[in-house]
Amino acid sequence: MPAEKKTSATSWFTRIILGLVIVAMAGFGMSQYSVDAIRGDEVIKAGSRSVDSAEFRREYDRNKKRAEQQAGQPITTEMAEQNNLDSTVLNGLATREAFSELLHKIGIRPSDKLILAQISKIPDFFNPITGAFDDKTFTARLTENGYTKQGFDRVLGDEMASQHWAVAIQNGFNVPRAYGALGSVFALESRDLAYFVVTPQSVPQPAAPSDAQLLAFIKESKSDLMVPEMRIFTVVPFVPGAAAAAVANAPIDPAELQKRYAFRKDTLSKPETRTLVQIPVKDQASAQKVTARLSAGESPVAVARSLGVDAVTYEDKPLTAVADRKIGQAAFRLPAGQIATLQGDLGLAVVRVANVSPGREVTLEEARPMLEAEIRKDMVSEKVYAQTQAYDDAHQGGASLPDAAKKAGVPFETVGPISAQGIDDKRRQMQGLPAKILETAFSLPAGGESEITELGEGAYFAVRVEKVIDPHVQPLDEIRPIVTNAWMRREITRAMEARAETLLARVRKGEALDAVAASAGYAVQRAPGLSRQTAEPRVADIGREILARAFAAKPREAWSTPTPTGFAIGRIDNVRMNTGPTAARMAEMNRGELAQAVFREMAEGAQVYARTKLKVRTDPARARAAAGFEPKEEPAAKTPEKKG
Repeated sequence: MPAEKKTSATSWFTRIILGLVIVAMAGFGMSQYSVDAIRGDEVIKAGSRSVDSAEFRREYDRNKKRAEQQAGQPITTEMAEQNNLDSTVLNGLATREAFSELLHKIGIRPSDKLILAQISKIPDFFNPITGAFDDKTFTARLTENGYTKQGFDRVLGDEMASQHWAVAIQNGFNVPRAYGALGSVFALESRDLAYFVVTPQSVPQPAAPSDAQLLAFIKESKSDLMVPEMRIFTVVPFVPGAAAAAVANAPIDPAELQKRYAFRKDTLSKPETRTLVQIPVKDQASAQKVTARLSAGESPVAVARSLGVDAVTYEDKPLTAVADRKIGQAAFRLPAGQIATLQGDLGLAVVRVANVSPGREVTLEEARPMLEAEIRKDMVSEKVYAQTQAYDDAHQGGASLPDAAKKAGVPFETVGPISAQGIDDKRRQMQGLPAKILETAFSLPAGGESEITELGEGAYFAVRVEKVIDPHVQPLDEIRPIVTNAWMRREITRAMEARAETLLARVRKGEALDAVAASAGYAVQRAPGLSRQTAEPRVADIGREILARAFAAKPREAWSTPTPTGFAIGRIDNVRMNTGPTAARMAEMNRGELAQAVFREMAEGAQVYARTKLKVRTDPARARAAAGFEPKEEPAAKTPEKKG
């Protein structure tokens, strides 16, 4: 069954169900909803909700960071602008705000208690030592990700409301069995494929092109051959690698080594650790009873549970891990096996020390290799800093960028011509040039110089733009091999296409596919019993383009399609439907997956409805500015032509 029929069936069913959902939503007073225009610094206005430039920027940064993690490389401002990242974030955020506002209006709102309970379950907000929810950790994590507590509560509440809505809609929802039957018939349908391919080797090779033909081709393909804006710039790098060689053999100051050892000794040494259990008690009488029961061999957990409290166990932990500082100090003075009642900062407790593992102090000689490496690393950083200061002093004194680099004892290098994407004028990708240097160079005008800029990992740089080369098409003599190859490929492709059309016309007029192929010197390839389930393993030997065309073709239809190696001419015969037990089993198995697909369409439709119903307002120009892009130039209005 053709794919378009399945899609159409899904769509009408979805529209019926979605219509019922929207009618239900409309019953909650949405029809009288009023809309306010965008005001002040608002980027998005969705009913009572608004997103300002700062909020949009935080959302943009989060999306950009996720995209960089997925791509495995940094995304420059130019790359983000070219791919319309600001518009993508604006559209997604506007849809999310609209849908959340709609859910709020119809009464789907998680309570503060539910939100608080959900926050207390998020592992990132737990203290790594106590293993319990920690407000300081919670606040720190929110700050790292650009959230306030109120803002995070709103985001989490929106997510919970959306989940509750989805669960309510999905609960018990399933598509009709006819849907599963259609899907199984579609998947198990088989057909016999026969085809042959017109290859480049089977058509006459064109003669070498003349200059006139190449110039005409350049004119036709101007947009494809256009070289983007390129720049030539000089870079002065201040890198630890070069500075390390200068300090490699420098002596280590013994006083500095001793000072570092004294400062780091405690952290480098292995502290004493203890295994102990702490049971909170109300008074001395309770403490005596607990002590007696522990001395008699009762389990600390059972004793604590009988008192309605929890036993706090520290398994092989240092003193710093004990939450109550005062109890910890006293417990670490007790011998192993001792049970004692201790008064802490947080109350009275009975403590039993189960095991003591003595600490060990690291010696200077043991720590020397690590400490010397740290000192040399700091010496490298100081050397790099001294180079930047020497360069800056010379440059401020009137020396040019190259002369200032020489006085600072650092190299400089002229790079380019190169594009913002790191492509040189020979259309090769330049390797090893950091994206930040490129980004800085393309942010300056011709003759512009940057300040000393941090590159990361202790490195810095300064850059001067020597020349800006506007977008252009290179002269024929510079790109003759490239243009000649492109022209030859085009002519060969035209010849293959023309021959394929001629042969296809013969098949369509009634000649047998095998006879037409044999007359032109081609061998017919066959794939009998081909189904959508068995097609994937055949991609390597048949080709994705041929398979896609084969399943889109009607029975006994002759067709042609381009492939990576030429033009294929094929025909489909013996289309068969599987209506047996396998189809029945698959029909039932597919219902769950089809229900999910229908629900996704319903969710997308509900979001579109929310944006339309609430008449969401967005300000793309303000969003663009918040993302750090330059304003778009508006096309100049045409002056009306005067008549008469």
